[in-house]
Amino acid sequence: MTDKTADLAGPGIGDYGKLAQDLPDDYETLLPPMERMEAVFAVKNYIETNLCKQLNLHMVQVPLIVDKASGMNDYLDRDGSRTPVEFPCGLGLDIPIQAQVVQAATKWKRMALEQFGCKVGEGICTDMRAVRKDYFLDHDHSAYVDQWDWELVMTRQERTIDFLKDIVTRIWKVIRGAGTMVQEMYPQLKTPRYPDFPEELAFLHAEEILDLYADLPRKQRETRILLEHAPAVFIIGIGWPLKDGYPHEMRAADYDDWATESIVKNGEQYHGLNGDILVWNPVTKRRHELTSMGIRVTKETLKIQLKMSGQEDFLSLPYHQAIINDRIPLSIGGGIGQARTFMYLLRTAHLGEVTISVWPKELKDICAKKNIHVLE
Repeated sequence: MTDKTADLAGPGIGDYGKLAQDLPDDYETLLPPMERMEAVFAVKNYIETNLCKQLNLHMVQVPLIVDKASGMNDYLDRDGSRTPVEFPCGLGLDIPIQAQVVQAATKWKRMALEQFGCKVGEGICTDMRAVRKDYFLDHDHSAYVDQWDWELVMTRQERTIDFLKDIVTRIWKVIRGAGTMVQEMYPQLKTPRYPDFPEELAFLHAEEILDLYADLPRKQRETRILLEHAPAVFIIGIGWPLKDGYPHEMRAADYDDWATESIVKNGEQYHGLNGDILVWNPVTKRRHELTSMGIRVTKETLKIQLKMSGQEDFLSLPYHQAIINDRIPLSIGGGIGQARTFMYLLRTAHLGEVTISVWPKELKDICAKKNIHVLE
């Protein structure tokens, strides 16, 4: 496996020895556990309220499990390596329902827009919980996942980079506003040890970042951008192969639109109407992803992306048929990591300080030696 393909594989077989070197040695939590929980719920309430105001969303219920046959579960990437937890359910049924625990509500949300009668410019937001069993468990990857999964109905004319940037800017305003609010509640969070949250995001296409750091793998390119250009960025165009032959990162073929020709710069055609918000985390001194989002596929780009991914058999599934036959609206949507956001805003070094999950003993031992105490 080359350096670049290893980087594209994402969280997998990890190295706790390296993590022990990378985690901070001088860490002190700024809030004790109970105050931290109070702050978590204050941030949660602020973001849900203001995200709905900014994007005209309504909070709705969201499934924890889906029927496998619906094709609505999220496979997170397009190589099939991250499979969902699956089990039969339905006492007394001759043929039990083959249920899957969701990995994200990405596809369900688009279908749900029709169910809830959302019009253009209106959408839904969910307090989504999921299980992702195939992640390497470290300071910012957990098997238990919580997200604000949201989806907004849009028009075909709005399928532009400018519209995408406007939505991203509104989301960043909410996240930064939550940080300011919680610092007013707990002044000890506003410490000279860490710089304040950036007022604005920088927008860069993945091709531009590759041009700047062509000799570096993806994660290192992201780190350099955050250190040398801006501490908060939105990286556009994740999924389409870049000029070096590799996508910036693997992205599933059946929700975000990463195939559409979107930007022309210096005579080069860039692709993609999606992206990620990444920030520099001054506590861990590492890149920190907060949200993945994008304008969703049309029936045309769905076919292109499934063909590129070797997954054209998905076209027979109910979710994909709904797109092909125009039974669900065009939309934009994304997932904002709740624990990731709490971790960033409350200045913690580990997800386990703001959420409760399972962690390997080796990781907990490393954290304890560094004064990082995870909740159990």
